[in-house]
Amino acid sequence: MGLLNLSVAIGDYDRNRPLIDGQVKIDGVDPVFMKLVPEEIFFRAFRSQDFDICELSLSSFSLKTALGNCPYAGIPAFVSRCFRHTSIFVRTDRVRKPEDLRGRRVGVPEYQLTANVWARAILEDDFGVHPSDIEWVRGGIEHAARPEKIAIKLPPGVRLTDAPEGRTISELLVEGEIDGFIAPRAPAISSPNIGWLFPDPMAAGKDYFRRTGIFPIMHLIGVRRTLAEKHAWLPAAVLKAFERSKQTALEQLSDVSATKVTLPFVEEQLKAARELMGEDFWPYGVDANRKTLDAFLHHHHSQGLSPRRLKVEELFHPATLESFKI
Repeated sequence: MGLLNLSVAIGDYDRNRPLIDGQVKIDGVDPVFMKLVPEEIFFRAFRSQDFDICELSLSSFSLKTALGNCPYAGIPAFVSRCFRHTSIFVRTDRVRKPEDLRGRRVGVPEYQLTANVWARAILEDDFGVHPSDIEWVRGGIEHAARPEKIAIKLPPGVRLTDAPEGRTISELLVEGEIDGFIAPRAPAISSPNIGWLFPDPMAAGKDYFRRTGIFPIMHLIGVRRTLAEKHAWLPAAVLKAFERSKQTALEQLSDVSATKVTLPFVEEQLKAARELMGEDFWPYGVDANRKTLDAFLHHHHSQGLSPRRLKVEELFHPATLESFKI
């Protein structure tokens, strides 16, 4: 039997590049790689199922899984993670601390974005600011009238309105028509009156990890469900390949004979990350991420996105829940 010729849509990250450039192979697969931005991958994956294997939003994937109509089987290779203290921008002339967001208007490109789920969880758990305390305004960051990829039904008391026709939330923030902005990307327009809610988001993220042990997950990998059902070996092969790709990237990053990243102090940052978070500070697999996934699924449901509280195991193909050891 020949190799499966499959399309693979993922971000161009160091942890994916050993796969993209062929250093690491997916057993049994002849891949066609497409290096795309997350917004395009997610839109095409859930609107038209364009890809055989692809990067997926954890929030959109969880919502579709809870609804029972997700076209992809989950693989616990978490190719994107981020402490989302960096994702909350405010009018610094009005908002000086998280509690000041009560009664304010805050823009979002999509309410159900994974980054926004984590940001709202931080505001609620650490500062007592609930989603119902804020008036949410939905609009594009750079282009007006960005829609939600997936229809959502919010709980009573949560107010979500669309930005005025032809206006972006970046414009509304600069012009003072909203008081804050939560998104995976920074506002498209800068202003001296706009800044991070947390003036030192790195310190806030480190404190969050020390207290919770959570390194927020943004994206996972999905395999087209029909393929996973036809080829039972495929999900485990995909997880194995992404694991090896990440390990290769970390080995290269650790080789400081010549810095692999165009940024000073990489060696020092790598050492600090391991001292804070452990040797495998970016773990794949279910067991190492169960606490983080449980926290996300709790908030995803409590924020009214998934209609039922999912169990961690429901997200992933059964073949990926365990792996062999030597």
